[in-house]
Amino acid sequence: MTDTPPPYRPPVITGARIRLRPYRPDDLAAFFALHSDPEAMRYWSHPPWTRIEQAHSKFDSSLNGNAPDSQLCWAIAALDDGRMIGGVTLFRISAEQGVAEFGYMLERGSWGRGFAREAGVLALDHAFGDLGLRRIEADIDPRNLASCRLAERLGFVREGLLRERWQVAGEISDTAFYGLLASDWTQRDADTPTPEKTLLRQTVGDS
Repeated sequence: MTDTPPPYRPPVITGARIRLRPYRPDDLAAFFALHSDPEAMRYWSHPPWTRIEQAHSKFDSSLNGNAPDSQLCWAIAALDDGRMIGGVTLFRISAEQGVAEFGYMLERGSWGRGFAREAGVLALDHAFGDLGLRRIEADIDPRNLASCRLAERLGFVREGLLRERWQVAGEISDTAFYGLLASDWTQRDADTPTPEKTLLRQTVGDS
């Protein structure tokens, strides 16, 4: 009889004000609260959840479905109190092609404080540096101006528009397609070093 190996856990990455860490079972309530907030879910690809049972499948994937060649899901935790305030994900990772998609979500009470940008810097630095990926993609509802601005501040370039890409709760919307290359990231880091990158430090196994 062969013992089943424990699930892979993404590395803990600590920045100036936040920590990216693997999800824990006790994050379920915060995970559900995040995905049940209509304002936070306004431009998401599924409607807000109304029952915690709806969170179980996605939460289990975020908790136990991680692998360097498929997806890495981190909880965003504030350093001052350790509270989970959001999540950031690298998904559809193709080691063969060197490509992945990037997404994030932040609780409404933490908007406008630079946490999403810091989380993006930490995750993208891991993607290009540690994973050796060459391209990261993001699709964003073009009406979500805050996320579009964040992507552009991180160095993403808007590469096109997919018309009527999503239908959520009867509403049809376009999606703006963004791309970021490893060469863009390296040049951006050289030209405009950020506090997040200066203070970035990575620890493995510390949650």
